[in-house]
Amino acid sequence: MAGLQYKKMSLEEIIILSQQNDFKALEELIKREQKNVFASFVYLSRNGENVSDLTQEALLRVAKNIQNLKNPKLFKSWLNQIVTHLFYDEMRKQNRHPDIISLDIEIEDKPQIKIELPDKKCKPNEKCLSIELEQVIKTAIRALPDQFRIAIVLREFQGLSYEEIAQATNSTIGTVKSRIARARGKLQEDLKAYI
Repeated sequence: MAGLQYKKMSLEEIIILSQQNDFKALEELIKREQKNVFASFVYLSRNGENVSDLTQEALLRVAKNIQNLKNPKLFKSWLNQIVTHLFYDEMRKQNRHPDIISLDIEIEDKPQIKIELPDKKCKPNEKCLSIELEQVIKTAIRALPDQFRIAIVLREFQGLSYEEIAQATNSTIGTVKSRIARARGKLQEDLKAYI
């Protein structure tokens, strides 16, 4: 019965209760945000290897630090700062320890993270084309330079404003607009053959 009560609450109400050590509210908050956080890391990460670990770490930081959030209305921006900082930390770690591959061994394809959204109205051939296009779009987004990729993911997938993206990435609004415009232009060029 209490679980239904939390599901009907607004995000802001859930955040306030979470800040007051209401663990059921915190659990509801984590449930609501986990898919968005996971999706952000899927699109930010080039290889998709640490997506689950990064998602878990981001949600853990939310749980540990929710009391530090002064304005519950700024939760999305605060959460995306956590995601962005974790992503940058992961990039720095990878740059310190680059992958080393022997030229003597054969490499099997690494399993890719696959996100499938069932569409009951699609015919099999349409579904096949849709999955192929989704993969092409993911590949194009992952090929963008890091700053462009972060800006476009925060804007298009998280729905953040230019101001929120600027705050999350420690850059100016003009820089954010420029990065998003250049990312869109590059994606449009890369996807021209498909769309």
